[in-house]
Amino acid sequence: MRKRSIHRLTRRRAGSFSAGMALALLLAALLAGCDDAATLQGYVEGDYVDVASPLAGRLESLDVRRGGEVRAGEPLFRLEDAYERAAVDEAEQNVLRAENSLADKTKGQRPSELAAIQAQLREADSSLSYARKDYERKKRLFEERTISAQELDLARTEYETARQASNRIQAELNTARLGGRSDEVAAAQAELDAARAKLEQARWNLDQKTQSAPVSGLVFDTYYDRGEWVAAGRPVVSLLPPENIKVIFFVPETLAGTLRPGMKAEIGFDGAPAPVAVTISYVSPEAEYTPPVIYSSQNRAKLVFRVEARPAPGHETELRPGQPVDVALAAGQTGTAKAAQ
Repeated sequence: MRKRSIHRLTRRRAGSFSAGMALALLLAALLAGCDDAATLQGYVEGDYVDVASPLAGRLESLDVRRGGEVRAGEPLFRLEDAYERAAVDEAEQNVLRAENSLADKTKGQRPSELAAIQAQLREADSSLSYARKDYERKKRLFEERTISAQELDLARTEYETARQASNRIQAELNTARLGGRSDEVAAAQAELDAARAKLEQARWNLDQKTQSAPVSGLVFDTYYDRGEWVAAGRPVVSLLPPENIKVIFFVPETLAGTLRPGMKAEIGFDGAPAPVAVTISYVSPEAEYTPPVIYSSQNRAKLVFRVEARPAPGHETELRPGQPVDVALAAGQTGTAKAAQ
């Protein structure tokens, strides 16, 4: 990571400028008894969208530049993905093999194998027919006392043997026409489901190596150059959508109770042709700074509360993070605050 990028990231996370110093100046002005207690000092900040890949890799391409604009869905960067592509190819082959295995289990034997069994069955049937005729003939000869009982028994045995052989081959033919057993088919189906799940995982890993903009906005910063190694989960690009720009200011304890989300205010800044309308979106439920002594009417004046406001649509691009602004609250809120004092 470039040193300047680390510096920018640290500076951004710490605040675009020293918020503590700004608060100290604000608090000093309030304690000095400023006549216009509803005109406060603030600054512009943003909620940044850091885009990272859950997988590590070398940065192959960076499709945006710091300070540029990007639309949702446009490519931001791509990490090396040779390993992930190979994993997808392997998973696809495993799925194909599992599909073929399942198809084989649900089919009978091949036609040539069935033809061989059918030929054996015809041969067995011929032997059975001859054995039956011979047995019937010898039964008549035995009744005529032409042959002995031993010869009749031999003919009967040969007939029964031929009949059993024909039944056995017929059963083999019926089995050959069937597919695999139900448990074999179920096992093959389970293997196919597992192969498909691994393919989905491999494709997801491949997709994560290429990241697109989740929102439209300003490319606030880029933290890596092409060829650098990016650790898993480390942001590569930081975006600042216009709707994520906000104004932060601090109000004294006497004024905090009069502010509610949805109230209107105006801000001015250097170079502004006219005040910009803002809407309060957040009022902190607790003081940012509390004195190290018990609360009293004198010490309560030292309490300040964080307030956030969003600019009116269309004015977001006029504001820049870190930019100091003057916040003017509505006249009705000013009167309420003075009455409370």
